[in-house]
Amino acid sequence: MPTFDPCRTARKLAFNNALANHRLHEACGRLLPGEFEAARVSFFPSIKATLNHILTVDWFYIDALEGGRLGPAAWDVEEPFDDIAKLAAEQAKVDRRLVALCEAATPEKLASVTEIHRSERIQRERMEDVLNHLFQHQTHHRGQVHAMLAGTSVPPPQLDEFIVADDGRFRSGDLAALGWSEDYLMR
Repeated sequence: MPTFDPCRTARKLAFNNALANHRLHEACGRLLPGEFEAARVSFFPSIKATLNHILTVDWFYIDALEGGRLGPAAWDVEEPFDDIAKLAAEQAKVDRRLVALCEAATPEKLASVTEIHRSERIQRERMEDVLNHLFQHQTHHRGQVHAMLAGTSVPPPQLDEFIVADDGRFRSGDLAALGWSEDYLMR
């Protein structure tokens, strides 16, 4: 029987996050001119606005999880990218940071306190709680983009699977693009 690794869930969630972002950005890269920024019904008014929000909030929380002090400066520019290719490249960078952070996690680190620099105060939370909050935030807003894609020329990609061994046959192309292997994901 394999031993239980309490950090494995954080790693798998980080992998899943990067995989879902990769699939979503690949789909958005195939949008017709005007569809990326077109007004839509959702919490944010467009696919572009929603993906930029995901990115800037990732910058905010991942910086805090790394011990940084970026704070609200993360969203000084509400929509820093007008182009899906540039946005996707920046999201991939922050996704790699999150994967690295979760790969380096230990039970003690996950239980440690993360300082989140807010405008007028420092919020203190357990690292595992901040990670779970971040993963929930990302999933929530990716779901909105997924729904908005349904009203475009591009069908929404598969996002609702989690990384289980039996689904490996569906993600080989994605893993190649991310530079990962099934063995890497399943450890």
